[in-house]
Amino acid sequence: MIIAIDGPAAAGKGTLARRMAAHFGYAYLDTGLLYRATGWKVLQSGGDPEDAEAATAAAEALTPTELNNPDLRLDEAAQAASKVSAVPGVRAALLQFQRDFAHKPPEGKPGAVLDGRDIGTVVCPDAPAKLFVTASVEIRAERRLKELLEKGIEAIPARVLQDMKERDERDSSRASAPLKPAEDAFLLDTSTMDAEAAFAAALSFVDGKTKTI
Repeated sequence: MIIAIDGPAAAGKGTLARRMAAHFGYAYLDTGLLYRATGWKVLQSGGDPEDAEAATAAAEALTPTELNNPDLRLDEAAQAASKVSAVPGVRAALLQFQRDFAHKPPEGKPGAVLDGRDIGTVVCPDAPAKLFVTASVEIRAERRLKELLEKGIEAIPARVLQDMKERDERDSSRASAPLKPAEDAFLLDTSTMDAEAAFAAALSFVDGKTKTI
């Protein structure tokens, strides 16, 4: 069983994906960490993230356990991620990583939940259950602002909203794997939902899918 969860930033897909994985006992993959992990791996080996050969080798050797490293949240990892993501070999290797994870979940788990931007459209178009989690850009900006403030990071509401709008535009208009719902995805708008309501709606949809396979 594969559950593909896509959507824009701060829509709540990560929280939902982790909870769905825990509920069903499935493996969980935050695909956004893959490029960070690859970039960090290159840095730790003393290499240059912009070195295509080194970056591709790091991506090809990446293992699921390396995604648990708390250092991947560091800005240094984010900077390295932006560099390795421009390497075609890295993108190809990480696409294969995601597909392998989905079709052969680690630890013998009976299924996998993947969240990202193009899981249902590119990575796993054959996933039995696809969700596209979204919310209004204003609501998502409020959530991101709250998240930043809770971490002690100063932020200006208008700037957070503008950043969110710009990111949406980049994600939706890029030539390669633009952010969009798969044709058979369940559209879940969490603008007026709390985490419990969103989980209940998603669970109802996925339960229906599991009974048909």
